[in-house]
Amino acid sequence: MSKDMKPRHMKLGMFYWPCGHHIAAWRHPEGVPDSGSNLAHLIELAKLSEKGLFDMFFMADSVTFWRGDLDAMRRDSFGTWIEPFTLMCTLAQHTKHLGLVCTSTSTYDQPYMLARRFASLDIVSGGRAGWNLITSGNKAEADSFGFEEHPEKSTRYRRGREFANVVRGLWNSWQEGVFVRDKQTGQYLDTDRLRILQHEGEFLRVKGPLNVPYSPQGEPVLVQAGASEDGRQLAAETAEVVFGASQTLERAQEFYADVKARMVAFGRDPDSLKIMPGLSVSVAETREEADRKFEELQDLIDPKAGLQLLSQRMDYDFSDFDVNDPVPEIPVNEIGGSRAELMLDMARREKLTIRDLYRRIAGARGHCHISGTASEVADMMEEWVSEKGCDGFNIMPPLLPRGLAEFIDLVVPELQRRGIYRTEYEGTTLRKNLGLTRPGWSADHTGRKDAAE
Repeated sequence: MSKDMKPRHMKLGMFYWPCGHHIAAWRHPEGVPDSGSNLAHLIELAKLSEKGLFDMFFMADSVTFWRGDLDAMRRDSFGTWIEPFTLMCTLAQHTKHLGLVCTSTSTYDQPYMLARRFASLDIVSGGRAGWNLITSGNKAEADSFGFEEHPEKSTRYRRGREFANVVRGLWNSWQEGVFVRDKQTGQYLDTDRLRILQHEGEFLRVKGPLNVPYSPQGEPVLVQAGASEDGRQLAAETAEVVFGASQTLERAQEFYADVKARMVAFGRDPDSLKIMPGLSVSVAETREEADRKFEELQDLIDPKAGLQLLSQRMDYDFSDFDVNDPVPEIPVNEIGGSRAELMLDMARREKLTIRDLYRRIAGARGHCHISGTASEVADMMEEWVSEKGCDGFNIMPPLLPRGLAEFIDLVVPELQRRGIYRTEYEGTTLRKNLGLTRPGWSADHTGRKDAAE
């Protein structure tokens, strides 16, 4: 980096996963097995994240219990948890600056109801809400809603694109100054400043306006994950934050450059999207100690749970394979998504056995993992940001709360010492802290026949 260039402040999210991101975290002596429903524990994690000056507390979601057969689910700690939106409303009352981002599916939800919920969260949190848009990759979700089959990927993404546009149209129902509230004249709102969405598209028919007023940050931050062709295109068009998965700096740079370049076609400023890949961190005073702590978790992996994880992540049944066999050649068209392709590429490149592969993904499910000292972890993070591999990271502690506390106590001060991470929050809204302005919105930006009257 040139001496004349000021280092960029990286953005950080705390990615919550029950017990921790390692598949065996719930079995560790320091694990919290009831993490998914232990409200006091969850509040403490949010407060700890705010102490570490994280931009956001992020929670994934699935709307079904099923991620395998019943025998496999006996070993899965990610089967039950508090519904994320309900949790975020609670966490809003215990934090002041931390962004609150949770997942909701465009495949099994309705845009008006979703827009209403997140606009309300944005108000009660003082402008700290974010919606993570997913299109539901888990086929079992169809059964929970009474559908005979799960929509194919291209269909889900077309609906997701239309869904996002409708939600944003509803969020933009109210222009600045619309609420006059003049007691003398009796005028409550200025209808000239009201945008009434009239949407008729391929999947959705929705009339506005939304009956929730605007929030301190204008509209919730739109978040997305996915590295497939469909995912990249949707992110370039709609997202303001992207959680990706990259194992190497080179892959991260390719994804970063590609998505940012695609944004230009939609008339968007590339800096209006923050790319934050997942990063699993095991940190200690020495690398040996960091490795030892991570191996403690690795040694707790139940082989059946490892095979189940691999089968679920790659959408391919490994249950009849010997764990000591090499990872088989799986046709790309049988693999469930870009994450699975990434893991298969890693297995081929490094000649991994099935056991090797499930041990590699047990801690971060295809995201990057690093073990080392605070200096070594900060070196890696600084390089990825300065070399345009990302704008920051979504931190995935292998074990909670220990992994989060260690990251805050050891890595955060090192990042601050280097001048690449904040020492205080820039503002009180998620947009302000991420360095995002409220995006412009026009009813016809997708080319569909929408109209704002």
